[in-house]
This record gives sequence, C-alpha cells and structure tokens, in this order.
Amino acid sequence: MQCAILAGGLGTRMQSQAAGLPKALVPIGGRPFVDHQLELLADSGVQDVVFCLGYGGAALQRHVGDGSAYGLSVRYVDEGDELRGTAGALRLALDEGALSEAFFVLYGDSYLPIDMEPVWRAFWESGLPAMMSVYLNEDRWDTSNAIVSAGRVVLYDKRGTDARATERRWIDYGLSVLRADLIDQRIRANATADLADVYHDLSLEGKLAAFEVKERFYEVGSPEGLTELERHLAGRL
Repeated sequence: MQCAILAGGLGTRMQSQAAGLPKALVPIGGRPFVDHQLELLADSGVQDVVFCLGYGGAALQRHVGDGSAYGLSVRYVDEGDELRGTAGALRLALDEGALSEAFFVLYGDSYLPIDMEPVWRAFWESGLPAMMSVYLNEDRWDTSNAIVSAGRVVLYDKRGTDARATERRWIDYGLSVLRADLIDQRIRANATADLADVYHDLSLEGKLAAFEVKERFYEVGSPEGLTELERHLAGRL
C-alpha cells in the first residue's frame, strides 16, 4: 500500500506554535508530529510513502530521510515556492513517476487512528476510481461537508455552496484512495487545482465510494487540534 502525504501548505494558523517549522515538524510529546504519523502508517501496513512538499520541505526531508527508521520507503516530490494546490501536487507526483496504480491520500497535518487495510480492500471491491473515508460528524468536530448513501458519497461540498445543508451529516475523515489514472484524466499537467473540486465532481457523478469510520480524527492544523492530539497520545482523550 502506498500513501501520498500532502505536506506543502503554509500552516498559517500554526505560526505561533510552529516557530517557522512546517506543520509536520511541530513537536508533539517531545517528538516531531511526522514521527507519530509515519509510525501509525507503518503499523497500518503501508510500505511506501510519497511526500508532496512545499513550504519547509527541505527540513522535513532532512528529518525523515529515506524512511528506513520507520520501516518505510519514503520519496519526495517538491513543488518549491509555486504551490499547485492539493490536486496539482498529485499531478506533479504522477508526472515524476512517483505514484502507484492506486494510492492513499493523507493530509500532512492528519493523525487518523484507523486500520487502513480494510479501507484498501473496500476501495478495490467498490470498482470506483476513488474512495473517501467519512465520519458521522453532525458538525461536532468541524463543519460537516458530505452526504452519504448506499456506500457512496452522493455529495461532497467543502465550500458549503449546496442548498442541502441539513443533509450534510458526515465529514471527510482525511484519508482517501485514488487511482492514478483519475489524476491523469482530470488534472492537467502543471495545473493549480484543489482535490475538493475533484471530490465534488466525483460525488455528483456517482463515482466516489464511501468508507465510514467510527473513531474520530485528530490534526495539528490548528492550536486546538494540536492540544487534543497531545492529550490523545498521552492517553487522556
């Protein structure tokens, strides 16, 4: 199983805590966040990781290296200073030959305590080009952005433009599986594009499978999220 980690963002909400570091290197329990994230992936059966880098990419690459310390094979695709968006970053990774036939997509600030192998199996069984893991959120941890029915995300609406607000009870959990040919077909080379728009279109076309997760997600994209993750890892949440 391969996982592409989108770690190119600026992390503007975290600058007071990050002190200029990329979010992946923010300390959690005395260790950089990325250590916890990669150990979790390795424990879940992932073997191959592709980091899509941007801001602070060189520092992250120096820390992680080839991934052998985590029991992983790690490689890097660097956007430099011209960020292309989440979908554009994956197109660059595809063009550089870094992506497998299918792969997980994970955000660089997400800590998701789930077993990834059932997600992987469910993706292949679905026969669809993409699968999004979802959590029945009811606006609890963040604004819910998805409608799920019969094993599919029938609406993904991160931007909140659809009128069916009361039906959006689920939220994107932060882990998806995509086929590489989907990126090839939908994202132009060198384009700047957002995965949220790709997911929105796929949901309306009936091509986005859903995998419902029961355990909540954690993230270090905000000071509040960092505090909650520290409490979770310390066994207090």
